[in-house]
Amino acid sequence: MEDWLTGHKLPLGWAVKQFIAWLQAHASWFFDLITDGIGFTVDGLTAILLHVPAALLILAVAALAYWLQRSWKLALFVIIAFLLITNLGYWTATVQTISLVGFSTITSVAIGVPLGIATAHRPWLYAALRPVLDLMQTLPTFVYLIPTLVLFGLGAAPGLISTVIFAIAAPIRLTHLGITSVPLPLKEAGEAFGATKRQLLWKVEIPYALPTIMAGVTQCIMLSLSMVVIAALVGAEGLGTPVVRALGQVNIPMGFEAGISIVLLAIVLDRVCRRPERKASA
Repeated sequence: MEDWLTGHKLPLGWAVKQFIAWLQAHASWFFDLITDGIGFTVDGLTAILLHVPAALLILAVAALAYWLQRSWKLALFVIIAFLLITNLGYWTATVQTISLVGFSTITSVAIGVPLGIATAHRPWLYAALRPVLDLMQTLPTFVYLIPTLVLFGLGAAPGLISTVIFAIAAPIRLTHLGITSVPLPLKEAGEAFGATKRQLLWKVEIPYALPTIMAGVTQCIMLSLSMVVIAALVGAEGLGTPVVRALGQVNIPMGFEAGISIVLLAIVLDRVCRRPERKASA
């Protein structure tokens, strides 16, 4: 039985190879356009951030952290964390990583949140999309990193597109969860006051679901950051590059310092971007 099945192997890999070859032959201009657009955007954002003095940018991020979270302890931690990263010599790589994470997060949220709202209002759409989301979250990253590398070439584009594929499921699922969790009496009250579907969405559903949606955004940021090392394997710059180089050279100091920089950046992004906790009333 096993020999018969092996001898009659389905040509799945061959079919995918032929499809990728067809895309390369007939739509290479489209993929080149996307590659150039992503490279221009990411490189431009990185150049702008690097043009700003490191001390000024660190103070700006600390001020943003204090404004969002009203915590001087967090602002102080941001300053200490970024000063340590700068001292280790990874400030440029950190800025490159912030550009990649920021662009991939904005792309994932811009697509994922509206899609999550649409699936919450159309159960059939969520039923059709759920297997795709499961596949995107469970498929090993290297599996879809190979075709993106072939289509988009080395650089930021394949790593960023793979990051978006990996991270976009979080805002879709949590936006869907937040919108579907809105109590029915709350929506009925809005309808009783004559609210249209659009007004009901913007004034009732989204405000109620905002904590869950923001949790999806924060999770998307963390998932994007977790891809920096994998993105470095296909030529994306950032903190993943010294990690990959340290792995190839068995360079323990470089690997440890780059890893610490990634951890510090992850903590800063998580603390700054999470929704502020409401203080309990006395």
